[in-house]
Amino acid sequence: MHHRRIDGLMSRRVVSVHRDTPFKDVVRALSESRVAAVPVVDDGEHVLGVVSEADLLRKTTDRAEPAGLPAVPDPEAWERAKAEGVRAEELMSAPAVCARPGWTFVEAARLMEVQGVRRLVVVDGDDRVVGVVSRGDLLKVFLRADEDIRREIEQDVLAGTLRLDPASISVGVHDGQVDLGGSLPFKGMLPVLEHMCGAVDGVISVSTHLAYTVKDPRKEGSSS
Repeated sequence: MHHRRIDGLMSRRVVSVHRDTPFKDVVRALSESRVAAVPVVDDGEHVLGVVSEADLLRKTTDRAEPAGLPAVPDPEAWERAKAEGVRAEELMSAPAVCARPGWTFVEAARLMEVQGVRRLVVVDGDDRVVGVVSRGDLLKVFLRADEDIRREIEQDVLAGTLRLDPASISVGVHDGQVDLGGSLPFKGMLPVLEHMCGAVDGVISVSTHLAYTVKDPRKEGSSS
């Protein structure tokens, strides 16, 4: 099985700003491009950091509170520095959380989860920006056609990896939900089969209705 790669999911038309881009121009870049963050790059297009809407909104933390509203807790030093920033390099979060084009969507999703970010800057071997991949881009995997999922399970999982006769197992796929019927050589293969089918790109759930030629090969062997 081959998971979808980042270079097939990422956005290649990247809007970026330079380290000396003024605050207002950064806001304009976000607004005109309808994105929530932009990478900050140097003159060689090497990524330095990322400026997000959240970074820019810290500018409001040094404003006086309107009467009657609860006070905002005092910001930490790094938050105060961003609130006072006027150029991209003073506003950005650094280092940027990056991915490589050859990563799978699973690797990218895990990194997003661990780092608590909504997008990754995709860089080449020289750390130059080549794209951006967002959570929404990764979710496109689940729009994969049912027929493509069924074909991969039959050819790659059943015949290719598990060496099973595809004719012995029926594979139904509807809206990404896989239903397996037929029979397995022995019951111990069931968790392996379920795991491998669940790992196929685009699969949402796996249900099984299978019989077994041998329920427990160890018991069968001991009784002979």
